[in-house]
Amino acid sequence: MHSNKIFSKNIKTVLLYNGENQLSYPIMYLNSDEKLTFSFDDLDADIKDYYYTIIHCNSDWTESDLMQSEYIDGFFSYPLIDYEFSFNTIQQYTHYNLIFPEQNLKPTLSGNYILKIFLEGNPDTTILTKQFYILEERVSISAVVKQATLIGERNYKQEIDFSIHHEKLYIANPFSDIKVIVKQNNRDDNSISDLTPLFVRNDHLIYDYETENTFNGHNEFRHFDIKSIRYLSDRIREMDTDSTQTNIYLYSDVSRPFMQYTTIPDLNGEFLIKKQEAWDSETEAEYVNVHFSLLADRKVSYGDIYLIGRFTDWELSEEYKLSFNENSRMYESSVYLKQGYYNYLYALNDTSTGRVDVSYIEGTHYETQNEYYIYVYYREIGKTYDQLIGYIKTTSDSLF
Repeated sequence: MHSNKIFSKNIKTVLLYNGENQLSYPIMYLNSDEKLTFSFDDLDADIKDYYYTIIHCNSDWTESDLMQSEYIDGFFSYPLIDYEFSFNTIQQYTHYNLIFPEQNLKPTLSGNYILKIFLEGNPDTTILTKQFYILEERVSISAVVKQATLIGERNYKQEIDFSIHHEKLYIANPFSDIKVIVKQNNRDDNSISDLTPLFVRNDHLIYDYETENTFNGHNEFRHFDIKSIRYLSDRIREMDTDSTQTNIYLYSDVSRPFMQYTTIPDLNGEFLIKKQEAWDSETEAEYVNVHFSLLADRKVSYGDIYLIGRFTDWELSEEYKLSFNENSRMYESSVYLKQGYYNYLYALNDTSTGRVDVSYIEGTHYETQNEYYIYVYYREIGKTYDQLIGYIKTTSDSLF
C-alpha cells in the first residue's frame, strides 16, 4: 500500500497542494486547467538528477492493475528541472519545484495517484512518495456534521451523516460498486472506509448511521509560530542562534483530557511554510531545531508518545517520537523544521490495544471544530480500477 513517505534523510519539507494555496489538498478535476504545486528541499545542497513518475492506485492505495500507458499521456517519467539554492541560510539546501500536470506527463483517468521521485537510472530506489487525487465528478454529495446520536457518546463524539445523489449515473449494485471513505481533517489513520448505504432510494444512497459514522471530536490543535526568529512569539519560551544552528524552545505543554473545552483558532492540523522577513520563503526560510516538552507524572508503560499533524503526514514516525526524561518528568523531543506556522497534537501509540489514541493526552469534545472529507469511488462493471467520482469537504461549524 502506497502512502506519503520520505525514504532519504536528506529530504525535508515535502509539499503538494492545489494551485498556490499551501493549505489546500492535492485534488484536482480530470482534464481541467488546474495545477498542483509540488516541492521539497534536499539538505545535501547539491544538484541531483531527480525524476518523477505517477502510479495509479485503488481506493485503498494499493497499486491498480492498469499499465502506465492506460493512465499516462506522454512520457512515463520526466526530470525535475526547476531547482534553486537556498539564500542567506545557515542550513544550505536545494529547493526543487514542480508544477503538475506538465504537457509531457499527464494523467488521463480519475482516481488515487502516487507521485514518486527517484534518481535517474534507478527507478527502483524511491526517494519519496506523495499522494494526490484526480476527480471526475459524476455524483453529488450532501452532508451534515452533528453531535453523536447515542446518548453515551454525545459529549465527546461527532457524527457525519451524508447522502450520495447519482441521477446521471446508473449503479447496478451500490453495495459493491461504490466505496466511500470519510476522513476527519483528512487524516488516514482514523478514516472510516467500510460504510455501505443504509437506505437506497431511487437515485439516492443514504448513509445515516448512529455509531458507524462517528469520530472522536478530540480537541483544538496546539500551535507555534516560527515565521520569525528575531523575536519570541506567544508559544516560544526561549531561542538561541549561533553560526551553526538555531534552537527554538517552546513552552511546556500539559495534558488536557479532563479540561473543559476551550475554543482556540487553529488550522485543523495544517502547517504553512513562511519566513516573515523574506521575499521568497521557499529558498530563504531557515531550518531550526524546535524543542517540545510535555509535562508527565510518569512514563507510560504501554505505549509511546508522538507528535502528529499534517507536517508529520499523520504518521507515527521515529523522527517525531518523544522520549521521557526522568529528571525533568517530561516527554521531550527536538524536531528539525523549516520556518513557518505549525499545528500539532500529541498521540499515544497504545501497544496494548494497537490503537493510536489522541484523546489520552488531548481529550475529546463534541464542540471541537473539525473538517470532514468524503471521497466516493466507483468500480464500473468491466473496469479494473477505482474511479474517484465524488468529493466534498464540510465542517463541524454547524454544531454551533
